[in-house]
Amino acid sequence: MFFGASPVNPCIPCPSVVKGFKRSLELKLFLASLNMTETKQEAIRAYYHTLFSAWGCQHWWPAQSRFEMIVGAYLTQNTAWTNVGKALSNLRRARLLTIDGIRRTTRRQLEQLLRPSGYFRQKAQRLKTFINFLDERYGGSQARMFARPTAKLRAELLTLDGVGPETADSILLYAGNHPVFVVDAYTRRILERHEIVSPSATYEEVRALCEQALTESGAPNSTVQPPPSDKQTPAVRATAIGPKGTGHRPSPVSRAKRTELVQTFNDMHGLIVGVGKHYCLKSQPRCELCPLQKFLPQAK
Repeated sequence: MFFGASPVNPCIPCPSVVKGFKRSLELKLFLASLNMTETKQEAIRAYYHTLFSAWGCQHWWPAQSRFEMIVGAYLTQNTAWTNVGKALSNLRRARLLTIDGIRRTTRRQLEQLLRPSGYFRQKAQRLKTFINFLDERYGGSQARMFARPTAKLRAELLTLDGVGPETADSILLYAGNHPVFVVDAYTRRILERHEIVSPSATYEEVRALCEQALTESGAPNSTVQPPPSDKQTPAVRATAIGPKGTGHRPSPVSRAKRTELVQTFNDMHGLIVGVGKHYCLKSQPRCELCPLQKFLPQAK
């Protein structure tokens, strides 16, 4: 030690060393998070290719027109699709399943036609609100509405009563052919059980992860469907002879011209619904028969 100099504790690094160490640690954590995100995206891409190879195109959304799809998106809230089908049939028989039909019918009459779908008073009012929005902003034209940039139209839809992220994204994807992925309860359940997302993940976080993963997925080969044999695992046999997801018959909406990316988002959502309905059940999941069983953490 020099006389007149302040003592230096050799156990305490100087500020520049601390700052350098901190930056190095932050960089390592950042790179680790990037690697983890890429791994999650690779897993989602693998799910897509596996499901599409087993089940093929699911022909979503089952509707004869874009407006019927929009009505269905409202009616499917808090009810089963079978109930939605009954309400749509009522509207179709009354020749009111059009923009003008909903516009000119009374709210009381509309409520009665929507009764099978549940919450019929609320849903009738919300459909009326959507028609008012379409008339005031776009002169009643769906084409003009869907010509809006995706982010701007999404923000507008989210201001409407009864339109949350899932409903808005369903309308954008299926009726408007915008490149937006729909996150529903099945998506979250499957990704949580596969430890891809945490229960605390927000809708937007899950949506962004899926969109980034599927943007680089590439078109799968829909002809890969292995025939059943005694040597196959239960999961493979299930894809060959079991439920085929939630596929629908082709419809004008499902056959609409769209980009490859929009079609990928379309197919993946339908495939996920198939897994959620038939295998990844809320209670007593049928993992041993699920096409995605091999991707579960405990199966690796």
